Amino acid sequence: MSKIRIGIAGYGNLGRGVELAVRQNPDMELSCVFTRRDPSKLSILTEGVPVYSINDAAAHKDDIDVLILCGGSATDLPVQGPFFAELFNTVDSFDTHARIPEHFAKVDEAAKKGGNVSMISVGWDPGMFSVARLYGSCILPEGRDYTFWGKGVSQGHSDAIRRVKGVKDGKQYTIPVESAVEAVRNGEDPELTTRQKHLRECFVVAEEGADKAQIEQDIKTMPNYFADYDTTVHFISQEELDRDHSGIPHGGFVFRTGRTGVDKETKHVVEYRLNLGSNPEFTSSILVAYARAVYRLSSEGVSGAKTVFDIAPAYLSPLSGDEIRAKML
Repeated sequence: MSKIRIGIAGYGNLGRGVELAVRQNPDMELSCVFTRRDPSKLSILTEGVPVYSINDAAAHKDDIDVLILCGGSATDLPVQGPFFAELFNTVDSFDTHARIPEHFAKVDEAAKKGGNVSMISVGWDPGMFSVARLYGSCILPEGRDYTFWGKGVSQGHSDAIRRVKGVKDGKQYTIPVESAVEAVRNGEDPELTTRQKHLRECFVVAEEGADKAQIEQDIKTMPNYFADYDTTVHFISQEELDRDHSGIPHGGFVFRTGRTGVDKETKHVVEYRLNLGSNPEFTSSILVAYARAVYRLSSEGVSGAKTVFDIAPAYLSPLSGDEIRAKML
């Protein structure tokens, strides 16, 4: 059986993670990598795999079964998602929750025009946490959803602060408010605002001569990222950032609380938890699993945009239906 040929668009932390994840899936192979950098100066881990300019991607349409888009959600994916969806089957990790319907509509139009399948917003949130929320709400219709992220580095939010004028480098940590988590876990069903659930902590390296007060203001007022949270901005040196903040851990919790019984007297708490040593490596592993689903759907003649809600779990697995039923059901 021929292997699924994977292309990577963007070779940052997420792109490198995808490359590693492909190695762990015997039914896949890395076909090529596209970059905005000088291809001749980019060294990747897999020997013999070509690196091309992202501007030349269309010329390699026949070399790729699924292209995994590894750019950021702030400015890359809103443009790259629809553009590449018309050319390739794609998977992206667009994670600006408030703009997902808009992103879906644009990618769906482009994918249908090109006769391709494009998975959007794949990862652990949106993604695995989204599935947990949907299952919980279906099983416990009278209840509440709670989602907490962290403590960990958010790639999307870190990318967003690095794009602020005057910022040379930076990392952002999302931190759950512990008292809020415990109240939910104890079945207290608290009413929590966005601000009461999380803190955001930014470590920023400013460019020489930059207006730090303006940088802080621009970060704290950024819609969809920081405006609705208590946000702290620390200005540090590049050396401190490299020394103390080089890792990319993350994780979080999804809860569904609910009540059943004649008088709703029986309480239930469902908890799904992730504790991740590397946010991009785990996210990349999810992207690669959904690339398999995209390939299978495309082979069936499906086209258009899809989300994790549309994909049956069996489409993610390299195992046959008989094997899944025997080993996991």
